[in-house]
Amino acid sequence: MTREEIREITILPGKNRQGKEEFFDEITIRPGDTLSIVGPTGSGKSAFINDIEIFANRDTITGRTILVNGSLPPEAFVRDPAAKPVALITQNTRCLCDLSVSDFLRMHLSSRGCMNESCIQDTILLANQFTGEPITGTVRMTSLSGGQTRSLMVADAILISNTPIILLDEVENAGIFKEKVIQVLRQHHKALLFVTHDPLVSLLSDRRIVMQDGAVSRVIVPDGAEEKAIRQMISVETMIGQLREMIRAGEMITAPLPVSL
Repeated sequence: MTREEIREITILPGKNRQGKEEFFDEITIRPGDTLSIVGPTGSGKSAFINDIEIFANRDTITGRTILVNGSLPPEAFVRDPAAKPVALITQNTRCLCDLSVSDFLRMHLSSRGCMNESCIQDTILLANQFTGEPITGTVRMTSLSGGQTRSLMVADAILISNTPIILLDEVENAGIFKEKVIQVLRQHHKALLFVTHDPLVSLLSDRRIVMQDGAVSRVIVPDGAEEKAIRQMISVETMIGQLREMIRAGEMITAPLPVSL
């Protein structure tokens, strides 16, 4: 089985912190799906995506099992980083490699047996769609801001790693354009799971997995009733983005802001 042959990932339930069976029978994720994982701090959101990232087989604290195309995954998916079909990107991504961005991407391409030089510039161009701080190929990886680093890692996962499943752990708080990330990942037919506290990310998702006490308590499939709220949230996000850029540019905010939706 290759990464390109993955039709679906299935999550089988484990137990909550009291040892009770999780709420769901199974959760199936297919390429192109967008899911948000929501819940209070400490509710088990990160543990949920970590189970997917390591292809848990009842060997983690949650007791969940992850299947690929209905079966346990090949050993290479679990042990070989180059074969793993899942990319996990967190808020805490740090690069200690003092290479230029171009050389870093070139090294990653080489490790995958590919030397398509055009992919380097394509990755940088894509990353610049996710961040307001332009990235160039000559800048050092260690000089990138948090938002630039996360944006580059997302672009790398899409074009170089080319993983069918991308897990993002609260990266919307780290200076990336989350709506653009969701749009591009859908265009590239990637399965996307967001661990998030952001209401707009949650509203834009195909499904919301609600976590409580270390377990899935509910799976919400939107039925269109939230469309007005989505439009309002996009309006608010646009306004906040404009204010942010004005402040960065040293402008004064003197006009009254709208106080209601």
